[in-house]
Amino acid sequence: MPSGPREIVTPFRPIPLEVPEGMKPNEFFNSTENLTDLAHNNGLLVNPENLLLYRKALGHSTEFDTSIIYNTSKCVLDPLARPVRRTQVPEHVRHAWNRMNVILIDYMLEQYPDPGEHLILAGEASLDATWPLTAPGVPSIRMLHNHFIVFPMNDLRDAPLADPNNPNLTDGGQHSLFQAYMRDVYREFFTRALDLKVLRPAADADARIDLTGYPQGLPSWEIQGGTEALKEVRFWKEYDAILEGFLDFYRTFFTQVSTRGAQMPEGVYFPEAVEEVLLFNNDFLGTAKKVRDRCITDARYAHAIRWQPAFKQLIYRNDDGKLIVTISQNSIGNAITELLGVVVKRIPDAEAYERFEPKLIEQLLEVRRRLIEADLGDGIATAYWGEE
Repeated sequence: MPSGPREIVTPFRPIPLEVPEGMKPNEFFNSTENLTDLAHNNGLLVNPENLLLYRKALGHSTEFDTSIIYNTSKCVLDPLARPVRRTQVPEHVRHAWNRMNVILIDYMLEQYPDPGEHLILAGEASLDATWPLTAPGVPSIRMLHNHFIVFPMNDLRDAPLADPNNPNLTDGGQHSLFQAYMRDVYREFFTRALDLKVLRPAADADARIDLTGYPQGLPSWEIQGGTEALKEVRFWKEYDAILEGFLDFYRTFFTQVSTRGAQMPEGVYFPEAVEEVLLFNNDFLGTAKKVRDRCITDARYAHAIRWQPAFKQLIYRNDDGKLIVTISQNSIGNAITELLGVVVKRIPDAEAYERFEPKLIEQLLEVRRRLIEADLGDGIATAYWGEE
């Protein structure tokens, strides 16, 4: 069977939402009104930390698919002031979020124990706040949210190969830029900056899903200890440290693109590694010059630059059943699934969706029960389920 990215079709029930006249759908999706509607129609659980577990109305998979959103729609009305990455989330909220992650990932691994039968992934996407809300590929809700998704491997095997030039599998050239000119310094920086005990660097071949051939060239780490390691605070500190290292690299690079010889950005997490690895590396600074020179002469290219950090970070199970963490500056695709070579084509088909709905709801309610039992929130009643 050929290896390559797959494109699957996922049906959904059309959403009966009326977008106010004069607004585009993406603009409305970020409103307090829409988030209230999301909780009312698809909300499963909410807690005092404003973490909302909900059923995905526009899902990626009909097997298992849910999200947790840090719902700041009523307490932070300015969309550009809302937290869009974990490092901006208050400590007590992140603590609760990590505990919720453990329960959800543990449930997926329990229900789907065979990596040959199901692809499991969990993670979050962030975006550059300078993106227009209506730009192609911008997430429809500008609030930090996690995805928890399971794909049957048979569905992926039967799916047609995706076009490798599909925009959802590209990143506007930033990943290829990193790989072509800065691959070595990128990885050296992570090695020098991070003090990892639970996470261990994984070879590309170990991180890759054979069927899709993805991820491609991303720094990846194996979670030593597997599921049990997720229950340790140390793991989540290291998970955040990877994000912090990525942010330092990204911010330092584009600061140099913007201004030749710029000082180290304020507030970096690993100043010693930034100074000794990045700001003294000719490949790093030479690549910044290439991008800067092109920005000066190519308006379209300059307009596409994402000056602020945007990323996708996820935990997934590889072909050998090991849990892997990866992170990418790939920020244009419409879902984190593309990091693993899965392109999702959503089609409105209520009848097809309803064939999968009973089992999906049954699983989501069981996850909710476990979260309530762990004092991680209270149930929400909708037209499809009660509070308990």
